[in-house]
Amino acid sequence: MIVAVTGSSGLLGRSIVDALMAAGHSVRGIDSVPATTKLTQHLTVDLTDFGEAVLALRGADVVVHAAAIPRPTGRTATAVFSTNMSIMFGVVEAAVVLGIRRLVYASSFSVLGFPFFEKPVELQYLPIDEAHPNAPQDAYALSKTLGEEVVEAAVRRGALDAVSLRMPWIQGPATFFEQVGPRRASAESGRDLWSYIDARDAAAAFLAAVEGSTRGHIRLFLSAADTYSETPTAELIHAAFRDIALKRSFAGHEAVIDTQAARQALGFVPQHSWREY
Repeated sequence: MIVAVTGSSGLLGRSIVDALMAAGHSVRGIDSVPATTKLTQHLTVDLTDFGEAVLALRGADVVVHAAAIPRPTGRTATAVFSTNMSIMFGVVEAAVVLGIRRLVYASSFSVLGFPFFEKPVELQYLPIDEAHPNAPQDAYALSKTLGEEVVEAAVRRGALDAVSLRMPWIQGPATFFEQVGPRRASAESGRDLWSYIDARDAAAAFLAAVEGSTRGHIRLFLSAADTYSETPTAELIHAAFRDIALKRSFAGHEAVIDTQAARQALGFVPQHSWREY
C-alpha cells in the first residue's frame, strides 16, 4: 500500500516509517522538516494549510497521523492547542475529501490527564484500560482528546475506519537513560504512571493497525510490559495512590496500563524493555 505518514521525521514517525518500509509498503513521509530516515518519498508540508494537506495525502491508501506539538511546554497553550487541532482537523478532512478509507491516529495516554495536570488526577482504578474516564486539563491533553473526537465524527459519518493508539512516553536505547533516568528518581515519576513504550513496539502496533481490517473507530492503550522504575509496581501504587481500587494484583515491575484490548484487536505484544538496553 501507499501509506502517508505525517510527522515522519520525529522519533515515533521514524520508527513507523521503518516498520512500514520493512513490511514492503511505499511510504510518503510528510513533515515540516526534512526527512530523517529512508522512505519512498518525502514532502515538506505545512499541515495547518488545508490545501497543502490535501495535496500531500492525495493518492495514499492509508494515513498515519503522528504530526503534533508533542507537549505543552516551551510554547503557549494557545499555540499548542490551535496548531494540533488545526492539523488534526485538516488531515482527517483531507482524508475524507480524497476518499482514503483508513486512518491511524497517534493519540496519547494524556487523555487521562497525565502527565501535565495542574490539579492531581483522581484515578478510579488500576490498571488503566479503555473504560477509564478521560480527564484532560492541559492544552496538549485536550488536543489529543478532541483529536480522537475529530476522528470519531468522520467515522460516524461513514467516511472512514480508524484506530487511535494511546501511548505513554516514547523511548528508545539512545534516549532512555538521558531523559527517563533523572525523572524516575524524582517525585514527579508518578505523573507518568511510571509508563513508557519502546518506539519499535509502538511502530509495530501502527503497522498492525495499517494492515488491519477493524471497522469503525477503536481506541487502544499501548505500553511496555513493565514500568520504567526499579521499584516494584505494588510499592509505587501504594505510595502514590494509597487506597485506589485495584482490578488485579501487580507482580514485579508490571505496567499499570492494561494492553489486552490492543492485543485482541491488533495482536500487540510489547517485545522491548529498557532493562535490555
